[in-house]
Amino acid sequence: MTPLRALAGVVLGVVLGGMLAGCGLVSTSPPAATPTDFGGLASLLNPEGIVVSDVISGEAGCSDPDLIPTAIAFDARGLDQATPVRIHLYVFRNKAAWERHRDSIPGCAASFVTDPETFEQVEQSPYIVAGQGPWASGFEAALRRALEQGAGTGG
Repeated sequence: MTPLRALAGVVLGVVLGGMLAGCGLVSTSPPAATPTDFGGLASLLNPEGIVVSDVISGEAGCSDPDLIPTAIAFDARGLDQATPVRIHLYVFRNKAAWERHRDSIPGCAASFVTDPETFEQVEQSPYIVAGQGPWASGFEAALRRALEQGAGTGG
């Protein structure tokens, strides 16, 4: 073997070794699931049979300055919920923010709920949905499934 050929073999070995070592730095596991935004959530509600309309960002249903930036109000109907219901969705930045604000939703809801006995609230970090009920059982179950799917690892 000539010295040039030996050098080429060493260089090739170093390059291939470097490439293989670099492969160990690439993760083969999927990234952690992060919560989806409202558009993504609406796209999860649709296949569940829930139709969303009249969307208003920043509509908390009350004047709580901490909830207004997190809120999106919309009308929803579908499945066994023939009459549209106004739903207030609160999307929090992370689980800690969700925990801090979740107890303030019923107080805020007092501004838009006409019958406290049938008030509905579903929680799935980082989301909370609230509205006047009663909600039909199939509708509520589909809403829960979409929130669970959209939540990823919960923020």
